[in-house]
Amino acid sequence: MTLTVYNTLTRRQESFQTVEPGKVKMYCCGVTVYDYCHLGHARSYIVWDTIRRYLQWRGYQVHYIQNFTDIDDKILKRATEQDSTMEAVANRFIDAYFEDIRRLNVMDADEYPRVTENIPAIIELIEVLEEKDYAYAVGGDVYYRVERFPRYGKLSGQQLEQKQAGAGGRVDPEDPEGKKQHPFDFALWKAAKPGEPAWDSPWGKGRPGWHIECSAMIRERLGKTIDIHGGGRDLISPHHENEIAQSEAAMNQPLARYWMHNGMVMVDGTKMSKSLGNFITIRELLDGVEAQSRAPVDPMVVRLFVLQAHYRKPLDFTEQAIATASAQWKTLKEGLLFGYVHGEKLAFTDVHQLEKDLIQEFQASGDDDFNFSKGLAVLSELAKKLQREGNLLVHDGKTETPSIELQKQWYTLVTLAQVLGLEAKLEVETPQTSGLSDAEIEALIQKRQDARKAKNFAEGDRIRDELQAQGITLIDSREGTRWHRN
Repeated sequence: MTLTVYNTLTRRQESFQTVEPGKVKMYCCGVTVYDYCHLGHARSYIVWDTIRRYLQWRGYQVHYIQNFTDIDDKILKRATEQDSTMEAVANRFIDAYFEDIRRLNVMDADEYPRVTENIPAIIELIEVLEEKDYAYAVGGDVYYRVERFPRYGKLSGQQLEQKQAGAGGRVDPEDPEGKKQHPFDFALWKAAKPGEPAWDSPWGKGRPGWHIECSAMIRERLGKTIDIHGGGRDLISPHHENEIAQSEAAMNQPLARYWMHNGMVMVDGTKMSKSLGNFITIRELLDGVEAQSRAPVDPMVVRLFVLQAHYRKPLDFTEQAIATASAQWKTLKEGLLFGYVHGEKLAFTDVHQLEKDLIQEFQASGDDDFNFSKGLAVLSELAKKLQREGNLLVHDGKTETPSIELQKQWYTLVTLAQVLGLEAKLEVETPQTSGLSDAEIEALIQKRQDARKAKNFAEGDRIRDELQAQGITLIDSREGTRWHRN
């Protein structure tokens, strides 16, 4: 099977061919750290984490980088509001990012470069652009000359002439002094403002523009051309468009072979925004919000919810969608725990065999532009089978499927779930120690049976629950009721 990937740049699905055989250089635009991460961030980083996991499972050596933008107008504004510093605000929300995203079982990137740690690399790249006449300095600012790059707009499909016509002669709020030679020129370097952090440069003290940061960090950490550049659809224009213009003008090589973009998150069919009051942070989702009567959501439910939609499609967050994902996770979790709960009874061994047909079916889905939503169907069917066999084992004391086959099914489920980052933990509870003697237990079981014969099922259930609370589990079968102490 051949892995194919939808490339935003070419607008078609292509065979995946890396710059270096067997290796993947992958970069994803990270967060601007001025606030807690929201559901849109959760979707994006779960998507790229799962794609990374899948590529590793397919045998690729993946070098994955995700940056932190730790100098930005929003960060400076937050620092002023809190009577703090840019560094303190950035560090606080970087820590919060790791707290939130790790709960969703997102693996750490190989590197997390910060903009403030890469100022020399940024200045060097701007100097290259200036030498090639793609950049010009004016009053301490440096701008990229878009008209010098004839392919500008190739990622979004919107040519410069179209964008200019759509602008309708509006005044650029970022250029009140009219420094730009063209309305769509963009800042590579910004002159220092009073009270703001600044760095020395050939153009005077200042700080970098947003777009040049990613181009410089990719060049510094991964080289001239990478394999995958990922991000949300909202970054296609102008951010990724400007990255292409900068990097390709400077290095005369494609910045990325494959441009990939995840779809946006909606809330009840409406774009998520703070102004509409439907803005949900990751920690609010996982911990619940008492004021909104919002119950906590299991991190694996969130991950499953995200993976149920193809990564390029919009994702609509609704209470019903979360309820559906919760029910599906309950089944999947029971399947994932099957071997831990029942493996000893079924004499599971250390032999790790897989169901090859199911592996191939799962891979066929993943190789089709990372269609994990379709691959989840494979996991779901396996989990349902194991759930059914587990119920038979509890109630009848035996299974319909041979033990060796159940072990293969379970190990296949666990293996494929790990590819998707779905993991279940065995929750060990300390049961109450029953002070009942065997004779007292048998007497209560007989009392329960009498109640059930009299069709007093409520009393029967009450006795069963009473015994369960005291650490006694009942197993009903055709041969009668057996019991054991937990």
